[in-house]
Amino acid sequence: MQYRRALDSGACYFFTLTLENRNKEYLTQNIDSLRSAYSKVIKRYPVKTIAIVIMPDHLHALWQLPVNDRDYALRWRLIKSYFSRSLPIDEFRSTSRIAKSERGIWQRRYWEHKIRDDNDLQNHINYIHYNPVKHKYVTRAVDWRYSSFHKYVNSGALAVDWGIDAVNISIDAE
Repeated sequence: MQYRRALDSGACYFFTLTLENRNKEYLTQNIDSLRSAYSKVIKRYPVKTIAIVIMPDHLHALWQLPVNDRDYALRWRLIKSYFSRSLPIDEFRSTSRIAKSERGIWQRRYWEHKIRDDNDLQNHINYIHYNPVKHKYVTRAVDWRYSSFHKYVNSGALAVDWGIDAVNISIDAE
């Protein structure tokens, strides 16, 4: 059976994109290049970024697509491509990747999940913001620099100490 992606125009999606080599920290070490690639693509193909976290070896994002637009795959392909091109070629590349003129930075596939309802949305926002704590990079979500958590705090939607008592938050996303 072949996997079929959800492709609904104007829908809200949760994504996980991962580096090919999970031992590399390309994303946080090259955060300016990633931000540049992201901004360049989102400017040309707008989406609303509801929440995002950049980890050293993967990222999670929640996007609301525009009405009559379902092409998140194009956006992610371009973001991955622009980011990869900004880095020197020093990674292992398989014969297959070389033949296809691909870099070996990203895993070819990524995870997407269509958000079902407000509860599902909130669970995924929580998951994104708690991810640096889950992976033990920090003990408090506020201490991770590469997260939309700070925008939520600045807007008053979350408290600075959110997530310290993980028992009281839902982090049941994928």
